[in-house]
Amino acid sequence: MKHFYLWPAVWAGTSLGLLLGHGAAAQGTGNALEGAQLHGDFQTDIQTYRPDSLIGAPEVPEKLRSNTFANLILTTGKFSAGVRYEAYLAPLQGFDPRYRGSGIPYRYATYDGGRLQVTVGNFYEQFGNGLIFRAYEERNLGIDNSIDGLRVRLQPVPGVRITGMIGRQRFFFDKSPAIVRGVDAEVTLNDLLPGLDSAATRITVGGSFLSKYQADEDPQLILPENVGAAAGRVSVNNGGFNFAAEYAQKANDPSVVNNFIYRPGRSLLVTTSYARNGIGLVLAAKRVDNMDFRADRAATGNAAVLNFLPALTKQHTYALAASIYPYATQPLGEMSGQAELTYHIPKSPLGGEYGTDVSVNFSAVNGIDRRMLNDDLTTRQGYESGFLKVGGAVYYRDFNVELHRRFTSKWKANAMYARFVYNKDVVENLGTGYGIVRSHIGVLDVTHKFTPRHSLRGELQGLFTQQDKGSWAMALLEYTYSPHWFLTVFDQYNYGNSHEEQRIHYLTGQVGYVGGTTRIAMGYGRQRAGIVCVGGVCRYVPASNGLAISITSSF
Repeated sequence: MKHFYLWPAVWAGTSLGLLLGHGAAAQGTGNALEGAQLHGDFQTDIQTYRPDSLIGAPEVPEKLRSNTFANLILTTGKFSAGVRYEAYLAPLQGFDPRYRGSGIPYRYATYDGGRLQVTVGNFYEQFGNGLIFRAYEERNLGIDNSIDGLRVRLQPVPGVRITGMIGRQRFFFDKSPAIVRGVDAEVTLNDLLPGLDSAATRITVGGSFLSKYQADEDPQLILPENVGAAAGRVSVNNGGFNFAAEYAQKANDPSVVNNFIYRPGRSLLVTTSYARNGIGLVLAAKRVDNMDFRADRAATGNAAVLNFLPALTKQHTYALAASIYPYATQPLGEMSGQAELTYHIPKSPLGGEYGTDVSVNFSAVNGIDRRMLNDDLTTRQGYESGFLKVGGAVYYRDFNVELHRRFTSKWKANAMYARFVYNKDVVENLGTGYGIVRSHIGVLDVTHKFTPRHSLRGELQGLFTQQDKGSWAMALLEYTYSPHWFLTVFDQYNYGNSHEEQRIHYLTGQVGYVGGTTRIAMGYGRQRAGIVCVGGVCRYVPASNGLAISITSSF
């Protein structure tokens, strides 16, 4: 089955390999494929759909849909090349329907000579923290905004790294209309300056610039065709202390998302952390003002996004905390801060025989201060805003405490409490009507290992609120027969819904096999509508009822 799905990629990779071998032989250097290595991976997610009016699961004409990916990578000496085959037949519910179809949207060839690296074709890249540019793939969100073009990386002297690139961004199975050009430079002063090479404090500075060109075809507005963005950053590390800051500014970039205003964009991200002797402290702050940056001024949602604005909120893993009220970064404006304290209580009467890990986290997000302007079509600044002034609108609050403790060699447990304040209108871009939702979440996660091969894990979760859809409860049991098999059953119950007919059980069962680099999982049940978020970027997942199969493998 693996070879069947990889066939289009194998064909393309073999053709490229033969081309490399023929070219090398023609130059008298021997067979370039001698000693070459071929590896890759495969993933397919298949789901059937049954209409279910109780949970709002729609009728899906195809009844069965699938997302399939297969990578093939060939490496030989200083050269590497790869292709990826993708098939969305049709894309799973919740993924952008413009992915429908199949093809090879990702292919590249790279020469890496140490100080010089050149890539032609598709590539992923990030400048600094991504405030002005990040090309990446996140399959769970349906995001793949790779650049198709040329990238050159240079290291002229130790401690200096320069990256330049030009190309067009992937747009589903096509390309975005803008041409994207950028350069990033980073200097580690300790490697560059002889007097600092043995210093305990390491200092790195960097800067980047990105511009896009998109023709102005608007009949009413005069739109800038070349839009540039620049960023500067610094990081300082000494033992357990780390400090990093990056400031970015974008030229005026009228678009559908910002209602075609000519206001420039700015963003600042500052993080600092300290860790020593079992204690860790992280503090972070961020400001974002009109920093939606895209390769197509007409695009919305997650399409054609050029930059990445990380969310300063805890990335929860438990289902009720992670998918009912997660936070999505607001690129048009937010002020956010986060603090996290972790402590390992050593072996003691308080910490127990194995010690106890404690984590306390708090994050807060508000809107920015805005004073709306009544300007005309020629200026269209939209609003004024003090750079460090916090707006009064509350977007999000998350206070949580988490404990992890091993009691014996066979028993361990996690416990978590979280308090959320969630502006549903803003975070989910709903306009008005829902307002702010306040909720509490409690989690107890216990694992018992009967033998080295047999273990059982149980979860109890509760989300308590009088607003929105009311309170939820969840129970989960997961049996593992190491190293190959697992069986999971869980139920999410919306028992607090004010509409009795909506007090529904979302019961799901899953069985899976893991062998070497292959994982196969099959499950059946109801999935409630919700939001999937990774790093502040989110995707809406509609309700569904049916069978789901997932297969991943690599070689």
